[in-house]
Amino acid sequence: MTETPQWLEVALEVDGEMAEAVAEVLARFAPNRVVLESTHIQDQPDGEGIPAGPVRVLAYLPVDERLEHTRQRLEEALWHLHVIRPLPQPAYRLFHEDDWAEAWKHAYRPIPVGERLMIVPAWLENPDPQRIPLLLDPGMAFGTGTHPTTQMCLAEVERLVQPGATVLDVGCGSGILSIAALKLGAAEAFGVDTDPQAVAVAEENAARNGVAGDFRAAVGSVETLRRPPLGPRRAPLVLANILAPVLVRLLDEEGLGALLTPGGHLVLSGILENQAEDVLAAARRAGLALAHRRQVEDWVTVTVRWSE
Repeated sequence: MTETPQWLEVALEVDGEMAEAVAEVLARFAPNRVVLESTHIQDQPDGEGIPAGPVRVLAYLPVDERLEHTRQRLEEALWHLHVIRPLPQPAYRLFHEDDWAEAWKHAYRPIPVGERLMIVPAWLENPDPQRIPLLLDPGMAFGTGTHPTTQMCLAEVERLVQPGATVLDVGCGSGILSIAALKLGAAEAFGVDTDPQAVAVAEENAARNGVAGDFRAAVGSVETLRRPPLGPRRAPLVLANILAPVLVRLLDEEGLGALLTPGGHLVLSGILENQAEDVLAAARRAGLALAHRRQVEDWVTVTVRWSE
């Protein structure tokens, strides 16, 4: 019988300004295993939850013969960042992969997003039948819906998705953005992620929401959508909720903008306020112009389209 994989969770709570820097450091040692979460959802009079408070940055290191060496190098890298600006000491927790789902069940509740959506943990009921439920069990994939970047992307999907259209999701994580697009009327969605486990989780969540027949996912990135068997694909709505430096690289080097059809919209998220101009500059180099901007605390989501 195969043993369940074990992971060492590394957690730091920091303000939004430092969250991206900490995430980039942790990603050097835990590729595809870094998650950013809001620590608190503040209820608003209109029923929409707004992320508030510090950001929790989590990384997951495989428990293997290299763990202690990796942990030592990670702590050295965090120390160098601490010299620039004080950081809390990281907290460590050892758990089996099966424990992830149980921890998520205790930590999350339904979250209203935008005007029509409700993120609902898969084991709970939708508390508002007037909203479209997004039934979610993230496994170990990014995209629980608690972070401002995901919530702003969902609001843009709600605003921009066209009935019967195709949607492309670069860095699909848990599949939450593609699932929302399909439940809002898109005909088909194609997601890619560099993490094979995220692709599996996204497919499971699509099935959970009854949209598996209209969703396809594959391991990869922009190039995967530009060649068989998944591509070549272009769409009027392309979503990329990743990290700002990755967005710049995808725009400059991998042709992210070329996935758009004429008149389409590219939603870019995972951006800190002080990084927004770098992302927009890369978009302009790709021939794209700003069409819409959202901001929650230090986090920014920009939507761009072809310059006229």
